[in-house]
Amino acid sequence: MKKLTILLLSGFIAYTSFGQKIQVHEEQQDLGNGKVNTLVVTIYGAQESDVEHDWKSVLKDYGAKVSSLKGGIMFGDNAVIKEMGNNTVDIYTKFDVKKDEIDLVVGFDLGGAYLSASGQADKYKIAEKIMHDFAVKETSGAINDKLKTEQKSLDKLNGQQKDLEKDNKNLNNEITDYQNRVKKDQDALIKNKDDQAKKQTEISNQQKVVDDLAKKAKEVQ
Repeated sequence: MKKLTILLLSGFIAYTSFGQKIQVHEEQQDLGNGKVNTLVVTIYGAQESDVEHDWKSVLKDYGAKVSSLKGGIMFGDNAVIKEMGNNTVDIYTKFDVKKDEIDLVVGFDLGGAYLSASGQADKYKIAEKIMHDFAVKETSGAINDKLKTEQKSLDKLNGQQKDLEKDNKNLNNEITDYQNRVKKDQDALIKNKDDQAKKQTEISNQQKVVDDLAKKAKEVQ
Protein backbone atom coordinates (compact mmCIF):
# COMPACT_ATOMS: atom_id res chain seq x y z
CA MET A 1 0.00 0.00 0.00
CA LYS A 2 2.84 2.41 0.87
CA LYS A 3 4.56 1.82 -2.48
CA LEU A 4 1.28 2.27 -4.36
CA THR A 5 0.69 5.57 -2.55
CA ILE A 6 4.16 6.75 -3.57
CA LEU A 7 3.51 5.79 -7.19
CA LEU A 8 0.18 7.60 -7.28
CA LEU A 9 1.67 10.66 -5.61
CA SER A 10 4.60 10.72 -8.05
CA GLY A 11 2.22 10.43 -10.99
CA PHE A 12 0.07 13.24 -9.63
CA ILE A 13 3.06 15.51 -9.11
CA ALA A 14 4.36 14.76 -12.62
CA TYR A 15 0.94 15.48 -14.16
CA THR A 16 0.22 18.64 -12.18
CA SER A 17 3.67 19.96 -13.08
CA PHE A 18 2.32 20.22 -16.64
CA GLY A 19 -0.79 21.84 -15.13
CA GLN A 20 -2.94 21.50 -18.23
CA LYS A 21 -5.92 19.55 -19.50
CA ILE A 22 -5.55 18.12 -22.98
CA GLN A 23 -7.71 20.19 -25.31
CA VAL A 24 -7.87 20.66 -29.07
CA HIS A 25 -8.56 24.07 -30.54
CA GLU A 26 -8.52 25.78 -33.92
CA GLU A 27 -5.96 28.29 -35.14
CA GLN A 28 -5.00 29.91 -38.40
CA GLN A 29 -1.41 28.84 -39.04
CA ASP A 30 1.05 28.70 -41.90
CA LEU A 31 1.88 25.13 -42.92
CA GLY A 32 4.06 26.13 -45.84
CA ASN A 33 1.32 27.30 -48.20
CA GLY A 34 -0.11 30.33 -46.43
CA LYS A 35 -2.33 30.51 -43.39
CA VAL A 36 -4.97 27.81 -43.22
CA ASN A 37 -7.32 26.46 -40.57
CA THR A 38 -5.57 24.00 -38.30
CA LEU A 39 -6.30 21.89 -35.25
CA VAL A 40 -3.82 22.41 -32.42
CA VAL A 41 -3.21 20.31 -29.31
CA THR A 42 -0.43 20.56 -26.72
CA ILE A 43 1.58 17.51 -25.68
CA TYR A 44 3.41 17.82 -22.35
CA GLY A 45 6.79 16.43 -21.30
CA ALA A 46 7.43 14.27 -24.38
CA GLN A 47 10.50 14.25 -26.61
CA GLU A 48 10.07 15.77 -30.06
CA SER A 49 11.59 12.74 -31.78
CA ASP A 50 9.12 10.41 -30.04
CA VAL A 51 6.13 12.58 -30.93
CA GLU A 52 7.23 12.83 -34.58
CA HIS A 53 7.81 9.07 -34.80
CA ASP A 54 4.47 8.20 -33.22
CA TRP A 55 2.47 10.73 -35.29
CA LYS A 56 4.10 9.41 -38.45
CA SER A 57 2.88 5.94 -37.45
CA VAL A 58 -0.65 7.32 -37.03
CA LEU A 59 -0.56 8.79 -40.51
CA LYS A 60 0.71 5.53 -41.96
CA ASP A 61 -2.09 3.66 -40.17
CA TYR A 62 -4.48 5.76 -42.26
CA GLY A 63 -2.63 4.68 -45.40
CA ALA A 64 -0.87 8.01 -45.95
CA LYS A 65 2.42 8.26 -47.76
CA VAL A 66 4.53 10.34 -45.39
CA SER A 67 7.25 12.76 -46.46
CA SER A 68 8.97 15.90 -45.21
CA LEU A 69 8.38 19.36 -46.66
CA LYS A 70 10.29 22.60 -46.21
CA GLY A 71 10.09 24.22 -42.82
CA GLY A 72 9.91 20.92 -40.95
CA ILE A 73 6.39 20.16 -42.15
CA MET A 74 5.35 16.49 -42.13
CA PHE A 75 3.09 15.68 -45.06
CA GLY A 76 0.71 12.73 -45.10
CA ASP A 77 -0.49 12.23 -48.67
CA ASN A 78 -3.84 10.58 -49.44
CA ALA A 79 -4.80 9.39 -45.98
CA VAL A 80 -8.10 7.57 -45.65
CA ILE A 81 -9.86 8.12 -42.33
CA LYS A 82 -12.78 5.71 -42.60
CA GLU A 83 -14.84 7.53 -39.97
CA MET A 84 -14.76 10.58 -42.26
CA GLY A 85 -15.67 8.64 -45.37
CA ASN A 86 -13.80 7.11 -48.29
CA ASN A 87 -12.35 10.31 -49.72
CA THR A 88 -8.63 10.86 -49.24
CA VAL A 89 -7.29 13.56 -46.93
CA ASP A 90 -3.94 15.32 -47.16
CA ILE A 91 -2.58 15.98 -43.69
CA TYR A 92 -0.01 18.70 -42.99
CA THR A 93 1.67 18.67 -39.57
CA LYS A 94 3.95 21.12 -37.80
CA PHE A 95 5.65 20.45 -34.46
CA ASP A 96 6.00 23.67 -32.48
CA VAL A 97 8.48 22.81 -29.74
CA LYS A 98 8.47 24.83 -26.50
CA LYS A 99 9.89 24.21 -23.04
CA ASP A 100 8.48 20.92 -21.74
CA GLU A 101 5.70 20.92 -24.32
CA ILE A 102 5.03 20.50 -28.02
CA ASP A 103 2.16 22.01 -29.97
CA LEU A 104 0.95 19.54 -32.58
CA VAL A 105 -0.43 21.70 -35.40
CA VAL A 106 -2.38 19.77 -38.03
CA GLY A 107 -4.17 20.89 -41.16
CA PHE A 108 -6.60 18.43 -42.77
CA ASP A 109 -6.94 19.25 -46.47
CA LEU A 110 -10.21 17.71 -47.57
CA GLY A 111 -9.61 18.69 -51.19
CA GLY A 112 -9.95 22.39 -51.70
CA ALA A 113 -10.95 23.19 -48.12
CA TYR A 114 -9.27 22.72 -44.78
CA LEU A 115 -11.22 21.04 -42.01
CA SER A 116 -12.97 23.37 -39.57
CA ALA A 117 -15.60 23.03 -36.84
CA SER A 118 -17.92 25.46 -38.62
CA GLY A 119 -17.53 23.94 -42.08
CA GLN A 120 -17.48 20.18 -41.39
CA ALA A 121 -18.67 19.68 -37.81
CA ASP A 122 -18.96 15.86 -37.91
CA LYS A 123 -15.55 15.36 -39.50
CA TYR A 124 -14.05 17.93 -37.16
CA LYS A 125 -15.17 15.92 -34.12
CA ILE A 126 -13.46 12.83 -35.55
CA ALA A 127 -10.19 14.68 -36.20
CA GLU A 128 -10.45 16.35 -32.80
CA LYS A 129 -10.76 12.93 -31.11
CA ILE A 130 -7.80 11.54 -33.09
CA MET A 131 -5.58 14.40 -31.96
CA HIS A 132 -6.90 14.44 -28.39
CA ASP A 133 -6.36 10.70 -27.93
CA PHE A 134 -2.87 10.98 -29.47
CA ALA A 135 -1.91 13.87 -27.15
CA VAL A 136 -3.24 12.03 -24.10
CA LYS A 137 -1.27 8.92 -25.05
CA GLU A 138 1.95 10.86 -25.63
CA THR A 139 1.60 12.92 -22.44
CA SER A 140 0.73 9.85 -20.37
CA GLY A 141 3.69 8.01 -21.86
CA ALA A 142 5.99 10.88 -20.94
CA ILE A 143 4.63 10.92 -17.38
CA ASN A 144 5.03 7.14 -17.05
CA ASP A 145 8.60 7.31 -18.36
CA LYS A 146 9.38 10.04 -15.83
CA LEU A 147 7.62 8.05 -13.15
CA LYS A 148 9.77 4.98 -13.89
CA THR A 149 12.92 7.09 -13.69
CA GLU A 150 11.87 8.74 -10.44
CA GLN A 151 10.76 5.39 -8.98
CA LYS A 152 14.23 4.00 -9.70
CA SER A 153 15.72 6.98 -7.87
CA LEU A 154 13.32 6.41 -4.98
CA ASP A 155 14.17 2.69 -4.84
CA LYS A 156 17.87 3.59 -4.80
CA LEU A 157 17.35 6.05 -1.95
CA ASN A 158 15.30 3.49 -0.02
CA GLY A 159 18.10 0.97 -0.53
CA GLN A 160 20.66 3.47 0.74
CA GLN A 161 18.44 4.18 3.75
CA LYS A 162 18.24 0.46 4.54
CA ASP A 163 22.04 0.23 4.32
CA LEU A 164 22.36 3.15 6.74
CA GLU A 165 19.88 1.54 9.14
CA LYS A 166 21.85 -1.71 8.92
CA ASP A 167 25.10 0.15 9.61
CA ASN A 168 23.44 1.91 12.55
CA LYS A 169 22.31 -1.41 13.99
CA ASN A 170 25.77 -2.94 13.54
CA LEU A 171 27.45 0.07 15.17
CA ASN A 172 25.04 -0.05 18.10
CA ASN A 173 25.73 -3.76 18.49
CA GLU A 174 29.47 -3.08 18.47
CA ILE A 175 29.02 -0.35 21.08
CA THR A 176 26.94 -2.70 23.24
CA ASP A 177 29.56 -5.43 22.90
CA TYR A 178 32.30 -2.94 23.74
CA GLN A 179 30.38 -1.67 26.76
CA ASN A 180 29.87 -5.26 27.92
CA ARG A 181 33.59 -5.93 27.51
CA VAL A 182 34.42 -2.74 29.45
CA LYS A 183 32.04 -3.74 32.23
CA LYS A 184 33.55 -7.22 32.29
CA ASP A 185 37.08 -5.78 32.45
CA GLN A 186 36.07 -3.33 35.16
CA ASP A 187 34.66 -6.20 37.22
CA ALA A 188 37.85 -8.16 36.54
CA LEU A 189 39.95 -5.18 37.72
CA ILE A 190 38.00 -4.99 40.99
CA LYS A 191 38.40 -8.75 41.50
CA ASN A 192 42.07 -8.50 40.63
CA LYS A 193 42.56 -5.80 43.25
CA ASP A 194 40.80 -7.93 45.87
CA ASP A 195 42.81 -10.98 44.81
CA GLN A 196 46.05 -8.98 45.08
CA ALA A 197 45.13 -7.88 48.62
CA LYS A 198 44.36 -11.46 49.61
CA LYS A 199 47.53 -12.67 47.96
CA GLN A 200 49.55 -10.02 49.75
CA THR A 201 48.12 -11.28 53.05
CA GLU A 202 49.04 -14.86 52.10
CA ILE A 203 52.53 -13.68 51.17
CA SER A 204 52.93 -11.84 54.48
CA ASN A 205 51.79 -14.89 56.43
CA GLN A 206 54.04 -17.17 54.42
CA GLN A 207 56.95 -14.76 54.83
CA LYS A 208 56.45 -14.95 58.60
CA VAL A 209 56.52 -18.75 58.47
CA VAL A 210 59.73 -18.65 56.43
CA ASP A 211 61.33 -16.08 58.73
CA ASP A 212 60.43 -18.12 61.83
CA LEU A 213 61.87 -21.30 60.34
CA ALA A 214 65.03 -19.49 59.29
CA LYS A 215 65.48 -18.15 62.78
CA LYS A 216 65.01 -21.59 64.28
CA ALA A 217 67.51 -23.00 61.86
CA LYS A 218 70.14 -20.54 63.03
CA GLU A 219 69.44 -21.37 66.64
CA VAL A 220 70.24 -25.04 66.25
CA GLN A 221 73.75 -25.77 67.79
